[in-house]
This record gives sequence, C-alpha cells and structure tokens, in this order.
Amino acid sequence: MSVFTPVSREQLDAFLAGFEVGRLIDFQGIDGGSENSNFFVSCIGGEFVLTLIERGDPQALPFFVELLDCLHQAGLAVPYAVADRQGNALHQLNGKQALLQPRLAGQHVERPDAAHCEAVGRWLAQLHAATRVTSLTRQSERGLAWMRAQASEQLARQPASTVALLQPLIELIGGWQQQVPELPRAVLHADLFRDNVMFDGHHLSGVIDFYNAASGWALYDVAIAVNDWCLDQAGALEPRRTRALLAGYAALRGFTPTEQACWPDMLRLAALRFWLSRQIAAERHAGQAGVLVKDPGHFLQLLQRHQTVEIRLPLAL
Repeated sequence: MSVFTPVSREQLDAFLAGFEVGRLIDFQGIDGGSENSNFFVSCIGGEFVLTLIERGDPQALPFFVELLDCLHQAGLAVPYAVADRQGNALHQLNGKQALLQPRLAGQHVERPDAAHCEAVGRWLAQLHAATRVTSLTRQSERGLAWMRAQASEQLARQPASTVALLQPLIELIGGWQQQVPELPRAVLHADLFRDNVMFDGHHLSGVIDFYNAASGWALYDVAIAVNDWCLDQAGALEPRRTRALLAGYAALRGFTPTEQACWPDMLRLAALRFWLSRQIAAERHAGQAGVLVKDPGHFLQLLQRHQTVEIRLPLAL
C-alpha cells in the first residue's frame, strides 16, 4: 500500500470536523498510488477520497483546485475539491497539503476493449476543449528540460542497448527545445492511465489524479493514454483499440498534419517520460517496505517497440 504519510483516526476526526460531511464511519489507505498518500473516507454524509500531497510545488495546488472546478462546471465527472465550512478547499493534515474530494462511481478497467478506448479518447478531447478557452496555465515539472536532464544522467549507468535508445531522444528533445513544434496546446491530464479512469460498464464515469496536469501539447496527452490503454499482451500497439481511441478524440477535434508528422516521436517521448519517473522511483525507494514501485522496464520495452509506428492519426477534414 502506498501511504507515505499515515493518518490516525483521531487526526482524521479532527480534520473532518471542519466539513459538513457528518461523522466518520471508516477509512483506509488506497493501494496503487506511487506519488501521493490517498485514503478512502466513509462519512455519514457520503464517500470521499482524502489526498495528502507528497510531491511537487505546493504553490501549484490552487491551479489544481481551479482546474477541477472548471472541468466540473464543464460537465466532466472529476473529483473537485470539497470546501469546508469557511469555504476553504485547501487544507493541512499531518504536515502535508490535503484535499478532500467526492469518491467517484465506477471501477477501473484492467482489460479495456475498443469501446472503452473510444470513450477515453473522447474524454481527452473534451478536457482539451474545456481548457483551451480558459486562462489556466501551468508549467510541467516533468517537461522537456526535465526529461533531457534526467535521460542524460541515466546514460552513465545504463547498458549500451539502453543508451542507444536514449541518445536519439535526448537529441530530439534538444531540437524541440530550440525550435518548438507548432502543435495544438491545452491543459493536459498527463497521466491518463487505466488506474486513473473509472467506468460503469462502457460509460466513463470519472477521471481522477490530476496532480501531473499542466499546459502542453494535446498530442502528448493522447500519446500517454495510447501507451497504456492500447497495448496488446506482447506490449505492442493493438490496432483496433488504438484506432478507436484516436477516432474518439478526432470525433471532437481532428489531428493536424504537423501532429501526424510528430506522432511516432510523441509516442516515444511519452514512453521516455514514464520510464524516467519509474526508474527514479525504483532507485529512490529500493528496499523500502510498503511503497509501490512500478516496473520501469515496461516503458523501456515500449521505447524499443516504438522504433516503428504504423498506425497513423485521423486528420481533420
């Protein structure tokens, strides 16, 4: 269970006393998180998720609160922050910034089909449409500069085969930093994996964990999602699900020719980002009990797979 900062019942009782949620019934840590401490919280007034922020800039939390409120107002099922009796959405608990949010209905889908993937693509397009018309903006903590620096640092302690994969990407990132591709931008979820999406049957009932959200290329968000939702058992892109996700997105916004040209590189960039974060976490938490460390090798294999990409984007008419 990935709970980095434990919370006692007495501490939680005192915390919840400031909200109109009724008496605490029960709570438990949530399995699967790798960056923040999360708890399911049952109260007389409903079901909630308590998140203690373990990583990142605390000054960015107002951005997350405003983003989730924007998406909630746009009709997207997201865990907006619950305000206390004084109207405050941001709190402190056990020395950490804390958010209390409604628990969304539905279940995670471990084996998605094409209909699930189409719904994910459509949801991403709705997210990007809702945020393009706002003033919301935030620089990613794990953007191009971070990826280039971390990948370069990894070169000294990786085998030759991994270095051969990393070096072209480091050069690509350097080129993109000097001449930024003209790609559509929006606020991105930037972590739309299966464990962050809830479904009720084939109805997408909610999306959680926006703590990597930042301004960026919309195509990068699509690549992150495809790299998790659309792989077959061998770790390659499964054509039917991949095309379904891309079609779901393109039903609301067709892709541009520039995005088409950047698509294979964007898939590799998305794989690199999560290989790096998992590799860093594996090194940092090696041997630490109670912390979920996800396999970085999965994304290294995906980098290798993405040396050739045959599935193209559906272009705007």
